[in-house]
Amino acid sequence: MLFRIFMFLVGFGLSIIGFVYIISYLNLLDVGYNFLYYVNFIIRRIECLYAPIGILIIFLSLYMPKGDNNELHI
Repeated sequence: MLFRIFMFLVGFGLSIIGFVYIISYLNLLDVGYNFLYYVNFIIRRIECLYAPIGILIIFLSLYMPKGDNNELHI
């Protein structure tokens, strides 16, 4: 149970970091980039890829099978 909570928090942190970078790079649209160049730039940045990785970790922590049968489930 603690492992699942830890993985949820790690995924949440990674997704927050990724989305902060994605939102901060929206300033490129004001500079003159069009939307396709913006998406191409976002896909190639590793700090922006933290968002989908974090969402995947959150999804796995919520839906992976339960571990020990002797755990207290509230």
